[in-house]
Amino acid sequence: MNHIIAVAELFLLLSFAHCVCDFPLQTDRIAIGKCPGSNEVGVAWPYWLAAHCGTHALAVALLTGNTWIGLGEFVAHGIIDYVKCKRMVNLATDQILHLSCKMLWAILVVNMQLS
Repeated sequence: MNHIIAVAELFLLLSFAHCVCDFPLQTDRIAIGKCPGSNEVGVAWPYWLAAHCGTHALAVALLTGNTWIGLGEFVAHGIIDYVKCKRMVNLATDQILHLSCKMLWAILVVNMQLS
């Protein structure tokens, strides 16, 4: 039972951090600039996307205490946002995918702590 509570607590913290990173910390300039084809203020889109994903990766790494899981977040967040920019998924699906990653990170971290 403590295992389930630990996963739920970490998932909540990661979800709260996601809300901060994906909404107040992501300006309109970043939201537009991170999409392929954008050249927002002369900066190529991959730099905007990497900066946005880096914000998420830092939050995940700090909350989990695991740099590698932060790297996983960086990659996963980038792929999810890329397909959203390409209109392959809508905002709701985008957010479900992001939160699914947060659940995965929480499960992995708690399982590693119990090993």
